[in-house]
Amino acid sequence: MASTTRTVGGLAILLLSISSVTSGQAPGGLPSTTKGDWIYYNADLTGSKYSPLEQINAANFNKLEVAWRFKTDAFGPRPEYKLEGTPVAVNGVLYTTAGTRRSVIALDGATGELIWSHSLREGLRAGVAPRQLSGRGVSYWTDGKGDDRVLYVTTGYRLVALNAKTGATIPTFGTAGVVDLKVGAVKGRGEQIDLERGEIGVHSTPAIVKDVAIVGSSFREGATVATHNNTKGLVRAYDVRTGKLMWTFNTIPRPGEFGNDTWENESWAENGNVGVWTQITADPELGLVYLPVETPTSDFYGGHRPGNNLFAESLVCVDLKTGQRKWHFQFVHHPIWNYDMSSAPILADVTVDGKPIKAVAVPGKQGFLYVFDRVTGKPVWPIEERPVPKSDVPGEKSSPTQPFPTKPPAYGHPILSLPDDLIDFTPELRAKALEQMKRYKAGTWMYNPPILGSDKGLLGAINMSNAIGGTNWPGASYDPEMHTVFAQANDVNITAISLAPPPKEFSDIRYVSGIEGREFREVLGPGDCCSADSTRNVAAVEAARANPDNPSGAVQSPAAAGTPVAAAPGGAGVPASIGTNPGGLTVDGLSILKPPYGTIAAVNLDRGDIVWRVPHGDTPDAVRNHPALRGLNIPKTGQAPTGGIGLMVTKSLVVMGDPQVTTTPEHPRGAMLRAYDKSNGSQVGAVLMPAPQSGSPMTYLANGRQYIVVAISGGSYSGEYLAFAVPR
Repeated sequence: MASTTRTVGGLAILLLSISSVTSGQAPGGLPSTTKGDWIYYNADLTGSKYSPLEQINAANFNKLEVAWRFKTDAFGPRPEYKLEGTPVAVNGVLYTTAGTRRSVIALDGATGELIWSHSLREGLRAGVAPRQLSGRGVSYWTDGKGDDRVLYVTTGYRLVALNAKTGATIPTFGTAGVVDLKVGAVKGRGEQIDLERGEIGVHSTPAIVKDVAIVGSSFREGATVATHNNTKGLVRAYDVRTGKLMWTFNTIPRPGEFGNDTWENESWAENGNVGVWTQITADPELGLVYLPVETPTSDFYGGHRPGNNLFAESLVCVDLKTGQRKWHFQFVHHPIWNYDMSSAPILADVTVDGKPIKAVAVPGKQGFLYVFDRVTGKPVWPIEERPVPKSDVPGEKSSPTQPFPTKPPAYGHPILSLPDDLIDFTPELRAKALEQMKRYKAGTWMYNPPILGSDKGLLGAINMSNAIGGTNWPGASYDPEMHTVFAQANDVNITAISLAPPPKEFSDIRYVSGIEGREFREVLGPGDCCSADSTRNVAAVEAARANPDNPSGAVQSPAAAGTPVAAAPGGAGVPASIGTNPGGLTVDGLSILKPPYGTIAAVNLDRGDIVWRVPHGDTPDAVRNHPALRGLNIPKTGQAPTGGIGLMVTKSLVVMGDPQVTTTPEHPRGAMLRAYDKSNGSQVGAVLMPAPQSGSPMTYLANGRQYIVVAISGGSYSGEYLAFAVPR
């Protein structure tokens, strides 16, 4: 492992500028969004993605100009085509990650000039990591007295602390500025994983709460994995000054820990995953931390892990000082649908029926908003256990019930109405959709258990909103003044989940994603390749670039890479597409479902109702120019926000970019960054970007000027941070 930190011309002048304010903070106190900073990935510890800035507003959004742009191509031996970072900003300086080596960079917020960069050369350890590329960004900490740090997790799963002014590692943190996060990660009954090849990583940013850095864990995509006895998920807290381990929370409870009995037949010992791979939020005053937990191995078959499997697909509230569980809520019992909790919990102080409540609201793939008292864990509105279909897959023991919120209503599209929700642009397309649906097992549309699909029979079990439905990892936003959550949703994520036995040499799991009678194909996720040192990168990058409309970001593992050929067999567990990549349930290349494809909704947390809901994005070119639709007046369909498409809220606006490139009569080829009036959802402005949004937007002040920065990339367009501002 080698470390590099470099400076560029003009650094001495820039450092004087940074150092002119004590510890890089805003004058008059610690960094704050009220002073124009964006301190965390989500703006603040509550997960709001809210800034009170209003220099950019409805009257001038259309006039925004590109103030600066920063390409990330040089931060690695090859460019990155899936840049997901959201910078943090303190006193006009931006800190974020970039490139296929996950370099950390500091930029002048007024000009976009590079101040310093840092990277670790981790070799094979990074090359086989489960979560690669540049990740989601960094975290910032200051003692308010001149000790200012940037913390991030490397591709190879190391926690690194850097001097925010220079980019140099902090020698008193861990070992020469580095903590090896693989130490203490185990599989089985407690076997330490291999420090080089052991499977664990994370691409989210550490949660910095007071003087504590909290780090989660993640693993490979779970549709076709090699073993159910994988590395076990865990969340750990470290002293931000020294790197000393403070506590560990086991997401798979060990004997004697609460929830261990939900892993029947001692299956806790031979199963893994259950990580916390998205953002963690916290209430420092209450001393509570909120952990959104993912799925166990494997995503669609749980025969090797009978029981409800706590704390999989749960929200767990733990004590900041000790990591002890305070309360939990499991959203899906015995998960077999890939509904892992992908969004940061949102902390909100609301008033319900005249009673003030310290609440926590969790959006998710389901397209529901689950709302709890964040102190007690009691649901603010009833969440009912309702019967769901029973699995008939051999060895599977599905839960007889699942939780359903009664309020607020779904802001996404988790429930399917047939035939009303099927494509109806023309009678011919509707007829084809009805005929195609005969090849699949219907059910309740949510929690319809997977089946053993066959090329000669049913191809899968229909589900809505799992995998990449509803709201994914960028999470939602919250306006603390309006007490309103703003959430984007993929409304056409219809999947057909099918299982089949894998080749014996590939996996010890009895069934994985596949269809009997078709070639077995390994499914790789968007984080399974393409880092600077990846053993899969070349073919995977080419596959991704050749398929720019891939809605899930999943790539196919080519035989040339020495692995089974990858893809989604017959739509098994794969989302419907809007565009040129069918991928799932489609009719002549169009989604089998009718629009809207992607929406933004405003949900009031005082009342528990939906204030407004609008389509987001232009009608995709593949729909507008489809030969079967020639001459038809197609309404604005919106675009499905399937990956890094998140939003932010300002004093008056909701801001989010398009997930696809289009060419319309209103604008040349490109993607739009759009602004909506947050009171009613009407679009009040849009500016052109050369590529789709791939990381959530953020905003800040530099020299008194407000900027909006968003990461863009995709297809043949490599990663770039794009900054907009009102013309001077």
